[in-house]
Amino acid sequence: MPPPIAIFDLDGTLADTAPDLIATLNVILRAEGLPEVPLERARDMIGAGARAMIDRGFELARRELTPRRADELFRDFLAIYAENLCVGSRLFDHVEATLGELSGAGYRLAVCTNKVELHSRRLLEALGIAGHFSAICGRDTFPWYKPDPRHLTMTIEAAGGDAARAVMVGDSRTDIDTAKAAGIPVVAVPFGYTDVPVTELGPDIVIRSYAELIPAIGALPGHGGLGGRDRD
Repeated sequence: MPPPIAIFDLDGTLADTAPDLIATLNVILRAEGLPEVPLERARDMIGAGARAMIDRGFELARRELTPRRADELFRDFLAIYAENLCVGSRLFDHVEATLGELSGAGYRLAVCTNKVELHSRRLLEALGIAGHFSAICGRDTFPWYKPDPRHLTMTIEAAGGDAARAVMVGDSRTDIDTAKAAGIPVVAVPFGYTDVPVTELGPDIVIRSYAELIPAIGALPGHGGLGGRDRD
């Protein structure tokens, strides 16, 4: 039988990547003669990927963006961001210890993100946690990406995990909608990037920090016995 699996979003879930993402977006906006986006707008800018960030930046400036120009700026964004993946980005508290504990309990781990795969791998390597994951699947890994549930189910398959004992961990509507469409329970973190509080989006459980993740997963059907005390 395949092992149970925990699948994580990246931006706003495993790591606070807003400083580098917003900085890259602002390079694009400045070049277009548009006002920069303040870092405090990150929560409602980032959740759906870089292309959506560019769209939202133009919307805030009330400037029309054609599909062709959007494609060009998206390529520019990827090139700039590739050189600035981990300048200000940091793991959230307790992430690395929690990943180790899940692996020790027999879980496969994977990342399912709308960041492109190469950037995801390089960022996770720079953050020192890439080795924990059996699969790192980005926007361009498959023909589909979140919120299409096939992005999640194919990530589980790529990691060799048991879809019947899977759990998604995310921070946004995109993650929650993807997990629900795939029929997989979802644990939400409230400290990521979302324009609507995750408590209003119907996840199975909301945790305040990664110190609560192990017992939260243990409370889900099919994951019994994982539990234990929260870590300080």
